[in-house]
Amino acid sequence: MRFAVKEVVVIGGNSGIGRAAAEAFAAEGASVTICGRDEATLAETAGPNIKAVRADIADLASLDALYDGIGVIDVLVVNAGIGRFVPFAELTPEIWDEIQQVNLRGCAFAAQKALPKLRDGGAIVFTGSIGALLAIPGNAAYAASKAGLRAAARVLAAELAPRKIRVNMVSPGPTETPIIRRSGMTDDQIAGLREVMIANIPMGRMGEAGEIARAILFLASDEASFITGIDLFVDGGAVELG
Repeated sequence: MRFAVKEVVVIGGNSGIGRAAAEAFAAEGASVTICGRDEATLAETAGPNIKAVRADIADLASLDALYDGIGVIDVLVVNAGIGRFVPFAELTPEIWDEIQQVNLRGCAFAAQKALPKLRDGGAIVFTGSIGALLAIPGNAAYAASKAGLRAAARVLAAELAPRKIRVNMVSPGPTETPIIRRSGMTDDQIAGLREVMIANIPMGRMGEAGEIARAILFLASDEASFITGIDLFVDGGAVELG
């Protein structure tokens, strides 16, 4: 039980990778608090060791209620994210701002707001994306947001090193999560995208949310006690072997 008596907060813990991580932390003894925007999935995820609080990372003030109800935080997982595939020529300022508001601004300041509560010696894990490194057509706004978060996370790792707080990022490859269905694409477009993504993964399949969650738990645990500032690709070899 790597996280017995630990207090864990998972931002965006009500769906996909965040939900898988929250449930895995709880299974290993942690007291977990999650937040998200959707009341239904929050209720589905809540349980004996998982407390759910509705909050919207795009509305930073709504995070105050989340943090006000928590004493000390041992592990913070910042997992919230949205995405849309739009050709660059069709990208609008509104789409750009919507994605940056959540994936970059929201995630960065969600971490900042948690700093007074974080225990010295604790851990922060951000969910990034290999899209930050790969030139995937239609992915400019999302890639920019995740690349910016990657840079901010590394700076934060350096700044928090004196407090022994480790800051790392897990960057999934194509993963079976609900986010792809919130991308604005039709079912046929999603099916075509999956085929293209799988064709570019050396292991020949999509990842599962639980596989990404296990990487998050590793970086949050004492097993990673000498690891900070890294971006761990969990992508079936897409970046290094693709």
